[in-house]
Amino acid sequence: MSRTSSVPREDIDRRFYSWAAAVAAVVVLLGFARTYYLKTVFGAPELPLLRHLHGLVMTSWFVLFIAQARLVAARRIELHRRLGVVGAGLAVLILAVGTTVAIDAARRGSSPGPPPLVFMVIPLVDMAVFAVLVGTALWFRRRTDIHRRLMLLATLSLLPAAIARIPLELIRSSVVLAAFGLADLFILACVAYDTFRARRLHPAFGWGGLLVVASHPLRLLLAGTAMWMRFARWLVA
Repeated sequence: MSRTSSVPREDIDRRFYSWAAAVAAVVVLLGFARTYYLKTVFGAPELPLLRHLHGLVMTSWFVLFIAQARLVAARRIELHRRLGVVGAGLAVLILAVGTTVAIDAARRGSSPGPPPLVFMVIPLVDMAVFAVLVGTALWFRRRTDIHRRLMLLATLSLLPAAIARIPLELIRSSVVLAAFGLADLFILACVAYDTFRARRLHPAFGWGGLLVVASHPLRLLLAGTAMWMRFARWLVA
């Protein structure tokens, strides 16, 4: 009886990850449509090779995440595990390219508003949080309940950069706070839904969600401090 009744619940849970992945991909598309995906339509300037590589790597991650979620929903677990090896390599590329892009932007004086060396804390902490979540998810890859939640959080942790570029006045009026706030709302909505379904807060969503959400104000507190500025100058030297 319990086994039979658990099947629909498992199916719903699998679809939840597919929908979350799809919504995240839509956010990325909306955010980078003008400057990357549809830049020829909007007349955006040509991007340097490093930025193209960054866009390709990030896009590949979201596409792969959707594919992985759909494979689990279709119960094609063996193929999901094989693609997981590709995902691990892609995560390393994200860290390498993302860190390089952040340092290069600061070195060139590029920033959406704050001084470049101050702003650099945001993408670099993004990379650190992503690394912790993905690394832990891979370590617990045989614990499906932990693995899938941490991989979702790792993916959602990348969304502020896309949200910040969505052309809405609400976001433009306070880019950093709006990007962090909307990303946090998405994460908390996923955690709340999962908690409601399971009747308890899963530890992976608990500490993982806390890591992402808490990192947002903490990096703002760190930015501009003497300690950070010394480190930032050392990175761009």
